[in-house]
Amino acid sequence: QVQLVESGGGLVQSGGSLRLSCVVSGSIFSINRMGWYRQALGKQRESVATIPSGDITNYADSVKERFTISRDNDKNTVDLQMNSLKPEDTAVYYCFANLRVRQWSPSYNYWGQGTQVTVSS
Repeated sequence: QVQLVESGGGLVQSGGSLRLSCVVSGSIFSINRMGWYRQALGKQRESVATIPSGDITNYADSVKERFTISRDNDKNTVDLQMNSLKPEDTAVYYCFANLRVRQWSPSYNYWGQGTQVTVSS
């Protein structure tokens, strides 16, 4: 059974920093794309940052130059360093991993349970 567990959320003042971490565990053959989404109260879930591989990253325009995504393929982890946080960054942040549990099985997206990030003004 695959599990994604996030950590690192919390309350921070505007302009502050937080680092989110997500570890993927369980029976895994390979992990493709990893990343982070967020969902603010009353809004749809949106992509924040994705990392198909270690050299390629994609960011939402709203977080470019402030957030940095990274992954460790040996540890099956994906992190999100968030700097210069703004009140509009307040949301529940979810990590995801697109992975295969067996060599010839299709790949699926798996999600963490979410971690709350609150930025006060």
